[in-house]
Amino acid sequence: MMARTQISLDPELQRRARRRAAQLGVSFAEYVRRAVERDLGGARSPHDPSVVFDLGASSGSDVAQDKDRMVGEAVAAARHRRRQR
Repeated sequence: MMARTQISLDPELQRRARRRAAQLGVSFAEYVRRAVERDLGGARSPHDPSVVFDLGASSGSDVAQDKDRMVGEAVAAARHRRRQR
C-alpha cells in the first residue's frame, strides 16, 4: 500500500523532473519514488541466484570453470541497470 505524500518544488525543478519522467516513460510520481528509493538505498529485494545456474545442458562448456567470472558479470550488469533508472 502506498502512502500519499504532498511535496512542493520550485517550478523549474518540477518542469525538469516531469520532462525526465517522460523521457524514462514513467509517471512523475514513479520518477519521484525511484529518486527517493535511490537516495535512501531502497528496500533490497532478495535475488534468486538460481537464475544464473541450471539454464540448460552444458554440452561440454566451461561454465563450471568460469562461473565466478560469469556471476560477477551478471551482478555488475544488474547494478548498472539499477543505477540507470
